[in-house]
Amino acid sequence: MRGDKVEIVVDAGGVTKNYEVAATRAGRRVEVVNRRGMIEVSELTRGGTAVRTARFMASRVIALVEHPAPRRATAAGERAAPADRERAARREAV
Repeated sequence: MRGDKVEIVVDAGGVTKNYEVAATRAGRRVEVVNRRGMIEVSELTRGGTAVRTARFMASRVIALVEHPAPRRATAAGERAAPADRERAARREAV
């Protein structure tokens, strides 16, 4: 989903470097895969085509943090956005 991002912190020989891969458009997602000693972070389209890919040696990765995009409140007990409350009030009034 647009707004999802993954932050990667890598050891670069005495210093650390930060990288970020984010879902930049609506319908895109970020996927993390760990295989054969490599960590691969990709931004994918709805169809699964990789738009952007970053690869890191797993032994050099210090931290990998996933930041999900804020989701709209829908469950009971959670606060809905003001626009959602106004729409719900209009539906009840009809």
